[in-house]
Amino acid sequence: MLKWLKVFVAIVLAPVCVGGATALWRVLQASGAADTFWVAFLAGAACWLVIYLLLPKPMWVYVFGHELTHAIWTWLMGGRVKKFKASSTGGHVVVTRNNFLIALAPYFFPLYAVLVGLVFWAGDWLWDWRDYRVWFHLLLGAAYAFHVTLTWHILKSHQSDIADQGYLFSAVVIFLGNLVVLLVGIPLLTGKVNLLTVLQWWHGSTLEFVGMATRAALVR
Repeated sequence: MLKWLKVFVAIVLAPVCVGGATALWRVLQASGAADTFWVAFLAGAACWLVIYLLLPKPMWVYVFGHELTHAIWTWLMGGRVKKFKASSTGGHVVVTRNNFLIALAPYFFPLYAVLVGLVFWAGDWLWDWRDYRVWFHLLLGAAYAFHVTLTWHILKSHQSDIADQGYLFSAVVIFLGNLVVLLVGIPLLTGKVNLLTVLQWWHGSTLEFVGMATRAALVR
């Protein structure tokens, strides 16, 4: 995709970003009473923040997950991984197929949080782990905070994935990708609102923002 076209797409998607953020706020409000989830989840996130601030950052673990995410999304889209390298100072993968989702997936796809969820789902299905759900939420909070903090940390330095895709386009894709993760994950984990309602909120908020922007432009 040409860079000028990516800029145009990013601008067009701006109302979708605003609508998604508004929908996320409504989801958080509707899910606020899910104490059994939020207390453990936020406790896990707080535990990770203490580690992040006081101890050396486990960059090899993050870089390995970052490059593995590239590889997983390549496989999902029918490509092959020819080379994989990860170290505490950086890494890269050589793949047979590449697009903006493969390039930007590590910035919005919380791999370790997804792995925690899959392990618990499998254990719950096999051995009925409902009594350990609080520990699942605790680990999930830590894993998601790991993703957010270390992604933010590496974004402070030059990232070839983002430079190649264009900064504005990458920002919009990463923002929307993180929104999708939260707008799907929170309802599934809290059970306070269904996904169809979330989509309706997103759609309605987007149209409302477009209407407001259009009226403001016409007034001028």
